[in-house]
Amino acid sequence: CSGNGICKCRVCECFPNFTGSACDCSLDTSPCMASNGQICNGRGTCECGTCNCTDPKFQGPTCEMCQTCLGVCAEHKDCVQCRAFNKGEKKETCSQECMHFNMTQVESRDKLPQPGQPDPLSHCKEKDVDDCWFYFTYSVNSNGEANVHVVE
Repeated sequence: CSGNGICKCRVCECFPNFTGSACDCSLDTSPCMASNGQICNGRGTCECGTCNCTDPKFQGPTCEMCQTCLGVCAEHKDCVQCRAFNKGEKKETCSQECMHFNMTQVESRDKLPQPGQPDPLSHCKEKDVDDCWFYFTYSVNSNGEANVHVVE
């Protein structure tokens, strides 16, 4: 019974919070909780403690990653630019509009955080006002704090 129940007459009697013929399905929804406080980011169902994303654009352990959405990179490009390089469209309003994330500068692209960490991570390549490329990552941790790493 997967250690989550007692076998009686070849049938598993599951402990509370477990179900299934082998008690291998957890009813605990906490692993499905997205950073916005919704189960599976409101874009899927929590089945046996794992998100089954019903919106095909969204994926990841809590249905928060969307590769095709105009999303994170375009949305935060101007704020990253003004915080890291003191230029761009939000240069004058940077201190009012762009303090919603923690920022860390790194020396090179290979020093950026890599996929495979617990927090959903977006790798971004954007052009600045001088038509130069700049690179950054954007992630949100389990406490809902946004973290940006940008290449100097």
